[in-house]
Amino acid sequence: MEPFRFHVFVCTQEKPEGVPSCPAKGSWRVLSALQRELKSQGLNDAVHVTTSGCLGLCDHGPVMIAYPDGAWYREVQVEDVPEIVASHLQSGKVVARKAWTDATAMKAEILDHVAHYLAMVKSREEAGILPDDLNETIRGFMSSRAVLTALELDVFTAVGTGASARQVAERIQASPRATEMLLHALASLKLLEKKDGSFYNTPVSARFFAEGSRDNARGGLMHTANLWHRWSTLTECVRAGTAVQTGKRDGSSTQAFIAAMDRNAHERAQSMVEAVGGDGVRRMLDLGGGSAAYSIAFANAIPGLQADVLDVPEVLLLTQDYIRKAGLSDRVHTRPGDMLHDPLGAGYDLILLSAICHMFSPEENRALFRRACAALAPNGRLVVQDFILEPDKTAPRFAALFALNMLVGTRAGSSYSEPEYADWLREAGFGEVRRVRLAGPSGLMIATRAEGPN
Repeated sequence: MEPFRFHVFVCTQEKPEGVPSCPAKGSWRVLSALQRELKSQGLNDAVHVTTSGCLGLCDHGPVMIAYPDGAWYREVQVEDVPEIVASHLQSGKVVARKAWTDATAMKAEILDHVAHYLAMVKSREEAGILPDDLNETIRGFMSSRAVLTALELDVFTAVGTGASARQVAERIQASPRATEMLLHALASLKLLEKKDGSFYNTPVSARFFAEGSRDNARGGLMHTANLWHRWSTLTECVRAGTAVQTGKRDGSSTQAFIAAMDRNAHERAQSMVEAVGGDGVRRMLDLGGGSAAYSIAFANAIPGLQADVLDVPEVLLLTQDYIRKAGLSDRVHTRPGDMLHDPLGAGYDLILLSAICHMFSPEENRALFRRACAALAPNGRLVVQDFILEPDKTAPRFAALFALNMLVGTRAGSSYSEPEYADWLREAGFGEVRRVRLAGPSGLMIATRAEGPN
């Protein structure tokens, strides 16, 4: 069975630094060029492209195989792609100058490669050498810190359409020597390209990190840069059992935090609205609503909905601007308050707690759920969106790591499991309680208040 006319495999197997590999010779660039060329020639429906592990011919990479012909291409460069697409994938004629047809030599080299690889694995195992993937995890902070520093200094905006290290240093007011080191590191991470002594943004860094791009995420990512300093106290926090550095956010860090939460909310808002639905929802309370992204999404989906966003005064100054830009000032309103202590109101059809419960202790969440239940109309619903752990709390990985984020950043917050949420909600007086799994790291707990007085 052949669902596609051709099935092309491109090796993208990463290897340790200094070891011959297809990615080191540009296979990711070849893959991108192949996908662009197929799209431009209208062949997406006829040719299926798949990345592959090691094909055993690392000294001759990048390696590509096209089936059903079984044509092996070696040392493929970006400039070879149009010819391969036009000749082979369009007209069925293998490009002879790039094809390797000596099957005996190929097999011998592949078997030799496998033998050497197995011998290397055995040698490393016997010597007790740390596995590469484990070593990469341990040293992963180096790459992260380089990118975060570049974001803090706005390096990608300074690079612009191309600049030397000295020009970038002048624009960010930093040391030319140190700036050049940083730029080289960013180039090694494929976030910059270096040509003839100048540095250039890649498509990814230009899109997500440079000022002027529609998708510039730098403002929100500054929150991650701020988290770095708290995570550096993790050892002390584990000893103490709580955060040891919980200073109040200043104006710039609050703005970065709200920008980060707004970006996350925009990614998830539509799926949440679809999962929750709008039947019977006329009044909504968004607790700790930040940028009001979810209230805005529900208001856009449900004609006539009136939403209240309760948050602290310094956040609401930013919230009101987001609401104005959405053109919903007449339907989405703000109310200053402390959700743990101030009155929540009454008669709401929907109360939303998005990315809130992880900041509080179990006792605080129990009390908040009781108060939220009392603020709902009969059959009203409470929706909790958060990083929900499986019962044994070892998965998903993001939620387990996020618990440490709460350890270093809050007095008693954590990630919580589905059974914990379900027990707390039922204790608070809710009837039906169910979990809804969403794509991505977060999920929903939806609880319905029973009819009649609470």
